[in-house]
Amino acid sequence: MPAPGVHSPAGFGDEQSPRRLHTSAAVYQGRIWDVVRDEFSLTEGGERIARDYIRHPGAVAVLVLNEKDQVLLIRQYRHPVRMLLWEIPAGLLDEEGEDFLDAAARELAEEADLTATRWNVLIDLFLSPGSSSEALRVYLARGIGPVPEHELHLRTHEEAEIEPLWVDLDDAVAAVLEGRIHSPSAAAAVLAARVARERGFDGLRPASSPWPEHPSRHSTWPNGAVLRG
Repeated sequence: MPAPGVHSPAGFGDEQSPRRLHTSAAVYQGRIWDVVRDEFSLTEGGERIARDYIRHPGAVAVLVLNEKDQVLLIRQYRHPVRMLLWEIPAGLLDEEGEDFLDAAARELAEEADLTATRWNVLIDLFLSPGSSSEALRVYLARGIGPVPEHELHLRTHEEAEIEPLWVDLDDAVAAVLEGRIHSPSAAAAVLAARVARERGFDGLRPASSPWPEHPSRHSTWPNGAVLRG
């Protein structure tokens, strides 16, 4: 048996850990997300700690795998890094009340002009947990078909420059390991898909699986929140 406070390698995982929240206020309000400053304590009676972070609505992404064992990558300009990046279809969860899977299907249609009949959860991620609350769910989509012509989405701004590319899954893995793909969602999804394929895709979660880590599933921690530690 593991010693107290030491976790067994079997079944380990991240866990919710609310701490005492004293104050929370937006110090910057942007068009899509805000910067928030929280003051909290790690332990009862402990010192107050201030942290600024991006309050993010969360996002979904889609790793598309066709019958030829190819994945769909899309190239898109990302201004903060001044680069054209190979990514996977993805988008913000900024439509109030929209189902996560519906949002993923919408993004797939809007960015790749595709539909899918088979969906699974591939991986869940925090993309930058030290500075942002952004939670990302990546779906694996199979059973691919085209969006009807009369339903095609008109892409604008950076999305208007999107270029699609079908790549063998093994070649996509090589591109990640050789440092040719930098998008965290694409890199993580490609590697996860490779592992999932080796397992015959057994064990993948249903597309409707709960996602308690998404910000909308968190209640606001009151001043009297239960403490850990």
